[in-house]
Amino acid sequence: MHRFWVQSSIRQSAEIALDPSEARHACQVLRLHPSDPCELIGNGERWRGEILSLSSVDGTVRAVDPLPSTEPHLRITLFQGLPKGDKMELIIQKAVELGADSVVPVTMERCISKLDPKDVIKKQERWQRIATEACKQSGRCSLPKVYPLVSVRSLPELLKSYDASLVPWEEAKGYSLRSFANEHAEVHSLAVIIGPEGGITSDEIATMMEAGALPVTLGPRILRTETAGMAAIAALMCLYGEMEGMP
Repeated sequence: MHRFWVQSSIRQSAEIALDPSEARHACQVLRLHPSDPCELIGNGERWRGEILSLSSVDGTVRAVDPLPSTEPHLRITLFQGLPKGDKMELIIQKAVELGADSVVPVTMERCISKLDPKDVIKKQERWQRIATEACKQSGRCSLPKVYPLVSVRSLPELLKSYDASLVPWEEAKGYSLRSFANEHAEVHSLAVIIGPEGGITSDEIATMMEAGALPVTLGPRILRTETAGMAAIAALMCLYGEMEGMP
């Protein structure tokens, strides 16, 4: 069933105008028609809907009845060391599918990729579009935000707004995600910090630890930067019961 992203709040029997680009895609690519069922998602809500009218320039849908939310209670922000090439696009897509609340790209000492300042805004806009599409595809109810690029030096201040923060690190020994979950059963907001291809330096780790971040192991195998964050998010969602079926 196709999902439409809705900016406004949804109420029973409300008739909602579609964004022109959504209408065009539904009409010309998906070949949907009036009376076809659909889902409406947005602002933390998910509704069963029905298409009332549709053309290549506009469309209207009606909210029929509410559906259970797909949003996790655990709010994970992924602080991702800037990877090379297009890896960030894959990382954002999969983080959103797995339930991440937001993604923050971070420049670190060992980052191979260096963004030209004039490309930063375009990159962020593209990354946000990828997050939006992943949100729709996976049936998320709230749109995860991709924040502007930050420096690793700003992390200590940013981490203050989270209940806890974790740094998966290949040199961390004996303290696993399971250990963390057992000790922090009531955590609500969580920062996960992943280094770039070159890893996180010992100085960066020391600075993060001074800010309260906990180094954790993801096991005996060395994971690529595009794998580590996904493994951490998936494991945490499972440990906190966020991968159970909906009631």
